[in-house]
Amino acid sequence: MNNRHLRRGAAIAAAALLLSACGAEEEPPEESAVTEEVVEEAPTEDLSEVEEEPEEPDEPEEAEEPETRSLVATSTVDEVEVFAEPSEDSELTHTMDHPTERGVPRVFLVEERDDGWLEVLLPVRPNGSTGWIREADVDLAWNPYEVEVNLADFRMTIHREDELIVDETIGYGDEDTPTPGGRYYITELLQPPDPTGVYGPFAFGLSGFSDVHLSFAGGEGVIGIHGTNEPDSIGSTVSNGCIRVDNDVITDMASFLPLGTPVTIS
Repeated sequence: MNNRHLRRGAAIAAAALLLSACGAEEEPPEESAVTEEVVEEAPTEDLSEVEEEPEEPDEPEEAEEPETRSLVATSTVDEVEVFAEPSEDSELTHTMDHPTERGVPRVFLVEERDDGWLEVLLPVRPNGSTGWIREADVDLAWNPYEVEVNLADFRMTIHREDELIVDETIGYGDEDTPTPGGRYYITELLQPPDPTGVYGPFAFGLSGFSDVHLSFAGGEGVIGIHGTNEPDSIGSTVSNGCIRVDNDVITDMASFLPLGTPVTIS
């Protein structure tokens, strides 16, 4: 199967940066527009494709799931239909465009497989929403990366399978605009035109949303992980809900983390 979009890492969206907590200020700066650029080949290392079902056996075996990898689905159709249950007869709950309105590949984090259907996390409110999509509408690939954020310890770790490759201090939302805990995934990678601005050089958009900001700067209050022009703020509760890291850290992350990478905030 073709996992070209995942091998590229995360496309840099040609759109405004509309994360809910991308600065200490209540309003985002004017330079929040993102330049139109796309990462051509991010050195993500290879992601393992999910094996095609064999044609000959009467009962084909599904690819064995690696214990330390997640399964990512990338759309191969213009519109992905999302159902309430793994059945064409169930309620159609969402229709999601591919690519997204920012020009980014539509990806989902797979939670379960069931006879040609996939239960996936959805980038919609309320946080943690899931739905069922047809396996025939997507390409599948195993992703070895996982991001974990521990708010109490102000720490973010990234594992590649069993190997700890990142362990860094973070900043996050204050008591009025807390960072919502939950299981999310990376939906896009944004690059502000000014790498010295409040967002730093890069920002990952996640599939989750602020519980406080129902909208923000014309966007939907999406939470994210981004750099900062206030490095002294890292290690404190200072943002409107996003995760802040050092600019060197976010630059490193942007070089290898693919779309669909799971992010757990607790």
